[in-house]
Amino acid sequence: MKSDHHPSGAPWRNFYGRFKGKGLRKSQEVFLDEDLDQLSPGPVGWDVNPDRTPLDLESLFGGKPVWLEIGFGGGEHLVHQAASNPDVGLIGAEPYINGVAMLLGKIRDAGVGNLAVHPGDVRNLFDVLPEASISRAFLLYPDPWPKKRHHRRRFVTEEHIAPLARVLKPGAIFRVATDIPDYVRQTLQEVPRQGFEWLAETPTDWNTPWPDWISTRYEEKALREDRTPHYLTFRKL
Repeated sequence: MKSDHHPSGAPWRNFYGRFKGKGLRKSQEVFLDEDLDQLSPGPVGWDVNPDRTPLDLESLFGGKPVWLEIGFGGGEHLVHQAASNPDVGLIGAEPYINGVAMLLGKIRDAGVGNLAVHPGDVRNLFDVLPEASISRAFLLYPDPWPKKRHHRRRFVTEEHIAPLARVLKPGAIFRVATDIPDYVRQTLQEVPRQGFEWLAETPTDWNTPWPDWISTRYEEKALREDRTPHYLTFRKL
């Protein structure tokens, strides 16, 4: 019978998606070579942290509240939040290296210093985040996996939401944005099962669903293609 773990002790985890797209620009390769290591939140992977020692967020951000963006795409929202909230530390997790390179360029341009970057699967980050350490989390326009047989690959399943719930503080806010109606259905079905309540708020202005919202490339694409964005806010119980 197949073990649930690698010989190293790491769990077997299927990853569905891309790690790399078309070739990077020379400037992006420079960003990755020069900036990525120093923006690491600490040892995350099983190869560098086999004992799963929790990250020292106190030292990383000097005791600031910590927010997490899951799958930050090109990084525009993450950098916006970092620039708008200098008294908060932010961690972005994104396995797509092209998106990571785009974020690093935006960090240089904005000059923000309260960001850490995990260029990989957020599930590995969940393994080493201390329990009840995150004050806010964002899941913005995640991969919709539209085919029914692929719905189990979506982020809003127990495999992802349960460890997210573990690392969120009681009362922490979890924001979800998507333009896929069935993703809304699955989110409202699955997230409350893991100890969240849905704050059924109606924005007064749909162009700014949250007071600190900034439109992302994925939202703009949805609007161009006549898909309606949906914005959901949950609170960790």
